[in-house]
Amino acid sequence: MPPRQQRSGDGVTVDQHGRRAPSVRSEVGQLRSVLLHRPGMEMHRITPSNKDELLFDELLWVEHAQREHDAFAEVLRDAGAEVLYLEQLLAEILADTDLAAETVAEHVTDKTCGPQAVGRVRDYLLSLPTDELVDHLIGGVSLEEVGPGPGLVSAVTPANEMVLQPLPNTVFMRDSSAWIGEGVVLSPMSRLVRRRETQLLRLVYTRHPRFEGTRIWFGHEDVEHYPSTFEGGDVLVVGERGLAIGMSERTTAAGVEALAVRLFEDDVVDRVLAVDLPKVRSAMHLDTIVTQVDVDAFITYPSMTSTLRCYQVQPDRHGGVAVQGIDSLARGLAWAAGIDQVRAIEPALGSTRAEREQWNDANNTLAVRPGEVIVYERNVATNEILEAAGIRVHAIPSYELPRGRGGPRCMSCPVERDASGSVADDPALERS
Repeated sequence: MPPRQQRSGDGVTVDQHGRRAPSVRSEVGQLRSVLLHRPGMEMHRITPSNKDELLFDELLWVEHAQREHDAFAEVLRDAGAEVLYLEQLLAEILADTDLAAETVAEHVTDKTCGPQAVGRVRDYLLSLPTDELVDHLIGGVSLEEVGPGPGLVSAVTPANEMVLQPLPNTVFMRDSSAWIGEGVVLSPMSRLVRRRETQLLRLVYTRHPRFEGTRIWFGHEDVEHYPSTFEGGDVLVVGERGLAIGMSERTTAAGVEALAVRLFEDDVVDRVLAVDLPKVRSAMHLDTIVTQVDVDAFITYPSMTSTLRCYQVQPDRHGGVAVQGIDSLARGLAWAAGIDQVRAIEPALGSTRAEREQWNDANNTLAVRPGEVIVYERNVATNEILEAAGIRVHAIPSYELPRGRGGPRCMSCPVERDASGSVADDPALERS
């Protein structure tokens, strides 16, 4: 059993050592700690011939994308958030040689590279310094790097092809895990090429001292859930006891129900708004068309959100769920958030411009505190509409990062937020 967590005198959740414990019960409360992954080797592995398989529409100028990502991280720090990097946490874990061998064996199997190549690939990875091992666990391994050897895989595979596939979507840290309350859910990812991402997050949450005693509400075991899948980009923590979850091209109704039942059993939440999204790439996740920007305000993309079917999901008396339709997204969000009503900020743009900006993740905002969000600077009209609605906007460079089809919220996994949704009594954090 994980160590018990409790509330300190000021209402902050602390662990058994008296340290602030990870907790997320708001989309907009002051952001205290966030997990990122800086684009790396895996982005260099994307080519015109494999980009579709790796779920990318375009090739990124990686060095420019890294500079943009660094600017994103700096805005987060300036807003008072601690920035954690997945690759650094993994390197600290895998300095343990026994654990490194166990991890490599989990990722490099007969299935990934063939029975006769598996030993060579494992030996190659374990010969690397720890930081390079981490780079390759995320960035993949080519046959050229391992060298020639026996077996059919080596005989037929071109030298530049991968015997361990890269994980370029790791930059979208929101998808593979999501903190809900005082625990985390690990996503059973829809696409095969993303499932190793969840394995890496499971390693971090179960083996890194920073997350000692972490409660894993869902996904603690590496088992096959397909087609009962869900991804973190579809999960919005809209209130202390309520979620909104999109049923998208990546998250199925069976996945939402499985997650809801588990969260109800553990008394994490008691209200889930299930939102039936169009099964199209432009609405890949719920956070591509709606995100929360203040305690009572959401930015939405009306050409999609105006006709969505929504369902109130609550626990029944038999360990299952009770489902009831609700006639509008706005009323559903208010119900899930536990408030009387919400403001829907709906960009009244011409259809062409609205479609362009939504495609470039104009609605994929990340709140750093109530009424204050990070956005891509390229979405000029939408950003102006947010400011006119009283939302403070931090615009970050966005030449290359949007080519990956994800915005500031997609790229971040909040680990700790203030639960109240209000700015703490810290003058440095007050909104101007």
